[in-house]
Amino acid sequence: MITDAKVTDGQAIALFLDSLTSERGAAKNTILAYGRDLNQASEWLGGELAPADAAALARLARHWAPLARASAARKASAVRQFLSFLMAEHLRSDDPGRDLALPQSARPLPKTLAAGDVERLFAALAEKLAARPDDPQSLRTAALVELLYGSGLRASELVALPRHACKAGRGQMVVLGKGNKERLVPISRRAEAAVLAWEVHVPKDAKFLFPAGRGKAGFLSRLRLWQLLKSLAADAGIPPARISPHVLRHAFATHLLEGGADLRIVQTLLGHADIATTQIYTHVASAALVELVNKRHPLADGSD
Repeated sequence: MITDAKVTDGQAIALFLDSLTSERGAAKNTILAYGRDLNQASEWLGGELAPADAAALARLARHWAPLARASAARKASAVRQFLSFLMAEHLRSDDPGRDLALPQSARPLPKTLAAGDVERLFAALAEKLAARPDDPQSLRTAALVELLYGSGLRASELVALPRHACKAGRGQMVVLGKGNKERLVPISRRAEAAVLAWEVHVPKDAKFLFPAGRGKAGFLSRLRLWQLLKSLAADAGIPPARISPHVLRHAFATHLLEGGADLRIVQTLLGHADIATTQIYTHVASAALVELVNKRHPLADGSD
């Protein structure tokens, strides 16, 4: 509670904003935004923001609930900093703002491709290979796309694969992922064939499976990978804006779940350290998962 009844909301807010300017060097727009948010909160609480208790702050949070998350989060942050400042300046004996929850940003659902779009993408790729079966550029694109969609690799993992990452008949390869953690990634016979067909055109002493262009050190850039996918999408009649390496990785995970794959297995395949990261795909594949439960659960009646 307030320890000095003579300090009004207006005075307290003015002191706080002055502190932001003089001690933190806050930008003018920041000062204006904080001042506007705090004055609006004060007005809604009838001029009782400075002495507000936890119950008053809870009412304030409910008042903000209909706002966009970003707006509500900004207002909550302003109030929390304001009340913390009052306690630090001995204008309050407590700081209930610490219990004022900041609205969580909604995690966007991953963009993905429908199975039909993936089929069109591979059909366009097949046409390229049929027209020029020995063309190194087409073979490279085929290997890249097969690994992206067939194994769910990250773009950074894919372009940095070592020259001999794929061994004929092994059915798996070791991938160096985030945090320099290695994981074993299954590779289909189809993807293996595409990689081996491309590997013929890679110098035997090359360090990487997808080396950079002639005269350049290192491996294929992620930008170039992005460009190759956009070009292939255009050939397939898919809007290029809808596709990227990450979209194919998302499609890999989504289509596995739709096919009945276990979430833990998908987590391992994607190299996610936390199952919570993988669970976002359950929202994308929710319809298929509901159908799976209705068909496979012991208490399901089997009726549509």
